[in-house]
Amino acid sequence: MAPTACLRLPFLPARARARSANPAATSPSPSRLSLKCSATNADSSKPTNPISISPASPPRATVADGVESVDVNGLRRPPAPASSLTVPSARDPHWLPRPLTSADVMDANGKGLKVAYQGCPGAYSEAAARKAYPNCETVPCEHFDTAFQAVQNWVADRAVLPLENSLGGSIHRNYDLLLRHSLHIVGEVRLAVRHCLLANPGVKIENLKSAMSHPQALAQCEHTLTELGIEHREAVDDTAGAAKFVAEQMLQDTGAIASSLAAKLYGLDVLAENIQDDKDNVTRFMMLAREPIIPRTDKPFKTSIVFSLEEGPGQLFKALAVFALREINLTKIESRPHKERPLRVSDDCLLKNFDYLFYVDLEASMADPKTQNALGNLKEFATFLRVLGSYPADVNEP
Repeated sequence: MAPTACLRLPFLPARARARSANPAATSPSPSRLSLKCSATNADSSKPTNPISISPASPPRATVADGVESVDVNGLRRPPAPASSLTVPSARDPHWLPRPLTSADVMDANGKGLKVAYQGCPGAYSEAAARKAYPNCETVPCEHFDTAFQAVQNWVADRAVLPLENSLGGSIHRNYDLLLRHSLHIVGEVRLAVRHCLLANPGVKIENLKSAMSHPQALAQCEHTLTELGIEHREAVDDTAGAAKFVAEQMLQDTGAIASSLAAKLYGLDVLAENIQDDKDNVTRFMMLAREPIIPRTDKPFKTSIVFSLEEGPGQLFKALAVFALREINLTKIESRPHKERPLRVSDDCLLKNFDYLFYVDLEASMADPKTQNALGNLKEFATFLRVLGSYPADVNEP
C-alpha cells in the first residue's frame, strides 16, 4: 500500500484567519518601540548596552505619539498629539508591566541598606550617602572603582558617588567607570560643601605652613589659604583622609581642609569655617544600584544616556535635534574620548580626530512616550547608545 502524503497547513490564529479571509479589513498597525535589556559583564572594558532602545520595525512614518511624522535626513519631526491613543492588545508581551524588584520596594530612608562611598569616614561623600539614605549603613571605599565593585559583587546595596561640582566641574573618572560596570543610576542628591580648616588641639592658624586635602578642595580654597598665609599645599586622595593623617601624625605645622564632621571624628579643632572661595559650592552625587527603578511621570525625572556618532558634519546637531524637536530639555552634556576607538581613521588611512562618547542628562522620564520615541530616533543613526538610568530629580535645597 502506497504511503499517503500529509498536507501541512500553516497555523494561523483566529484573528489572522479572519484578516486573511477579508483582506480589506486588514490595516497596518502603528510602529512600536521595544525596550530590550541584556546582561553585561562587569569585567569587560568595552562599552556595554544593558538597556538599548531600537525600533520594532523598519523606520517609517509613525503615529506612536500622535499624527504621522516625516523622515528628513535621519530625523523625524515629532507629530502633533493625537486626540485618542491606541490601546495595545492585552496579549502583547511588550506592554505587560515589569515585575517589581528589590530596588522598587526598598525603604526610602535606607533602613538596612549598605551604601558604599569613596573616602574615609567623615568624607563629604559619606554625608551625601546619609542625605540620600538617612538610616543606611555606610561602607567606606578606598577608590571610586572599589565602590562600583562593592555594589556589583553584592558587598553593598547602593553606591553614592560624585559626578560634578559647581566649582571644580565634572569627575571624569566616574563617567568612565559608568561604562565599565553594569550598574544603574537610580537617583541623584546635591550636597552643599562647606570646607573647614582643621588642626590638632592647641595649633593656631599662624602656626600653619601647609594645608592638606583633596586636590579639588585645595583648588576651591586657593585664595582663602593665600590670605591666611598658608602657601604650601599637599594633595591626598580625600578630605577626610587628610584630617585622619593630620590627627594620627600629630602634625603641628599642617592643617587639613575637610568637613566639620571629620573634625569631630578625628579630634581636631575647627580653626575656620566656610573657607571656600565661592560660597555657592555644591556637589551633585549619583546613586547607583544593580537594578533600575520603574520610571514614572507623576514627579520630576531625569534620564542619563551615553552615545557615540559617526564622523560627519552635523551629526551632533542631528543627535541633539531629536530632543529639541520633542521639547525635551537637556541639563548637561559631557564628551569623553572613546577608549576603544581613540582615533578615527579616514579613507586615505591618515589618523584624524578623537572619537568621542557623549554623556547627556535629559529632563524627562523613560515612562514618557516622547522620551522613548526620541531615543528610538537617535538609535537609528547613533553607533552606540546606552541608557544609564531614569531616576527622580533632586528638587530639594542642597
